[in-house]
Amino acid sequence: MLLKIESWFDKFADIVGNLSAFLLVLMLCNVFYDAIARYFFRSGSIAMQEMEWHLFALTFLFGISYCLKEDGHVRVDIIYDRLSIRAKASINILGTIFLLLPLCFLIVNGSLEFVKESYLLHEISGDPGGLTHRYLIKAMIPLSFVMVIISAGGFILHNVNMFLGLEREKPHSVDDDVL
Repeated sequence: MLLKIESWFDKFADIVGNLSAFLLVLMLCNVFYDAIARYFFRSGSIAMQEMEWHLFALTFLFGISYCLKEDGHVRVDIIYDRLSIRAKASINILGTIFLLLPLCFLIVNGSLEFVKESYLLHEISGDPGGLTHRYLIKAMIPLSFVMVIISAGGFILHNVNMFLGLEREKPHSVDDDVL
């Protein structure tokens, strides 16, 4: 039963990861277009430049959930790698419950007023020709951390399954050994 629930969380994180990858491709196309327009045709757009950092922010914010699912976050591996699977799972569960989740709830709670204020002020770009509706990009902050909370549920379940011996530890990629 726990493995089926975990697979739902994993599917959610995969969808968010694919969305993040799609946004990265959009950002690359936007940067390519903007660079060509600026350097070859001597024309540029403030809105296109602002869209670059909007797409970058979205790629990063949405990518956090997928990174957690893939266990790609940063940790001190000198000690962690030498521990048993049950000890690793315990550390992951406790760290998620007592560190990650409270941080996510603080960010969601703290950023809602930030978004509301931007919406009520009808905040737009300070640059002429920039993007309007600034509250839309600001609204992605609490949304992305809600997604992290959902992914954290899957991460906790994965580690509970590892602790109970129902699942094996995910193998590290070759790139992890280089670092």
